[in-house]
Amino acid sequence: MRVQQQGQALRLRIDEAELAALLAGGTVENVTRWPDGRDGRQQLALAAQHGWRRNDDGWRMELSDAAVRELAARLPSRAGLSFELAVSGGGALEVLFDVDVRDSVRQRRADKDGKA
Repeated sequence: MRVQQQGQALRLRIDEAELAALLAGGTVENVTRWPDGRDGRQQLALAAQHGWRRNDDGWRMELSDAAVRELAARLPSRAGLSFELAVSGGGALEVLFDVDVRDSVRQRRADKDGKA
């Protein structure tokens, strides 16, 4: 999983293997070990609706199960999911979630060639 943050924008990009794990009910995780020995963790999981929560060692983004499955059905696609989460005190966090289109093309081509 790739995580990009800038201001009130967060972009999350996963590959096909991570998408398969999500669709199977799993959690996708990115962990960074910092110089002080502590881990910073970012997690993705499916839920009934989009949401976010802070954990002791990072955060967990919950993506709408239905929206992710709809995205998976139209892959490969450059268009991902885009939504906003309200921020305490006003404003919003803009979230963009997508599946690496190059990985999708490679995986789907390999699957097609393997089935031929």
